[in-house]
Amino acid sequence: MAEVALGSWSELGEGVIMANPSLLWPSSYPCWRSLQRCLPLSPASFTSMVLLMNTRHCYLRWIPLVLLPGLLVLSADARAADEDFLQPAKYIGPPQAEHAVDARAFQGIPSLANSPQGRLWATWYAGKTPGEDHNNYVVLSTSSDDGKSWQEVLVVDPDGDGPVRAFDPELWVAPDGKLRWFWAQARQHDATLGGVWYVEIADPESAEPSPSRPIRATDGVMMCKPIVLSSGEWVLPASTWRKTDESAKMVVSTDAGQNWAIRGAANVPPENRVFDEHLFVERRDGSLWMLVRTNYGIGESISRDRGKTWPEVSRTPLAHPSARFFISRLQSGNLLLVKHGELDRAAGRSHLTAFLSTDDGQSWSGGLLLDERSGVSYPDGQQSADGTIRIIYDYSRTGERHILMASFTEADVVAGRPVSPAARLRQLVSDASGGEAKP
Repeated sequence: MAEVALGSWSELGEGVIMANPSLLWPSSYPCWRSLQRCLPLSPASFTSMVLLMNTRHCYLRWIPLVLLPGLLVLSADARAADEDFLQPAKYIGPPQAEHAVDARAFQGIPSLANSPQGRLWATWYAGKTPGEDHNNYVVLSTSSDDGKSWQEVLVVDPDGDGPVRAFDPELWVAPDGKLRWFWAQARQHDATLGGVWYVEIADPESAEPSPSRPIRATDGVMMCKPIVLSSGEWVLPASTWRKTDESAKMVVSTDAGQNWAIRGAANVPPENRVFDEHLFVERRDGSLWMLVRTNYGIGESISRDRGKTWPEVSRTPLAHPSARFFISRLQSGNLLLVKHGELDRAAGRSHLTAFLSTDDGQSWSGGLLLDERSGVSYPDGQQSADGTIRIIYDYSRTGERHILMASFTEADVVAGRPVSPAARLRQLVSDASGGEAKP
């Protein structure tokens, strides 16, 4: 797949793209979708067209005359949807009354990061109605006492009651020391009309964070952590989900986040596609290992050319439900895997368990059970400088509405039980209630 420039945070989304069916059909770029809505054309009709795009406009440098009438009838609805796709959230600031923890019928899908000096950060999304819908907003919470107490300090709310929702947040402390708070923004439940946004928090040690203006990095949704390659390149695992081929994308910055480009993408067979929620591991041999959520559990693809090309996603031997899992490189060089159930036995969304690999994921050992209850899901986490591993997850998103954290070390995983002083399971991060009942 050719590399496609997505622009910079100062010129959001601007770039010149040669229209090629393999790249732009179907495409997630808003102007292209507007044309698709209004003009019943095949990909071949556009192969010689050059598009100059930025966040609000779509200029056609060369247009076959047959297209001109259609371009004059772009619908107001299409333009409005594109504005939703591209506009920053209307509110990013301290929680208001409508965001109160006792006014939530839904909360879940968390992420966690810790600052260099140990301040913990957690994020998830919530809503006043009991579901993943237009009422969703994203919450940022922090703890200065190793998770004993938490304070919600910011929310991202695109437009109150909708139609745009904020969801699927991620936290990441980049090599420059800044905390980056990511979230997806879209109408309804469709990543092809979604965008990955983030703000920078320059001082992650402060209890009163000052976010930058929101930055739109790329199209789609990012549900797992970015990584930094041995080359120094930053990588985002962004996905356009079920409706698009080559949806599991590798989005790369070679200049510390100033610009982002799609380097390559893996295709999930249509019969196995769900939400991708993929992540990357750089192996010791230099290959890149992509692991993907599928309808059968966990799929994989391996790139040997630094992410330019990826074989079609195929099944791994790891038994798992269709749900997010977590893999991360630890300070020891070992890999940490947090998944549901045993390695070779399928389980539902229960029995969150941590495993270790000393051979780059060829085999796994240990098995520390973090939470056995049905309804636990979506692990994410980070290892701190002292070796403590913290995993955040949710439990019963419309029932108990708990966000929880487990702390442990590699020794606990190897032993299969808590043996270190750092081990603490089921630590409560947030307990929501209230909101509107199911209709």
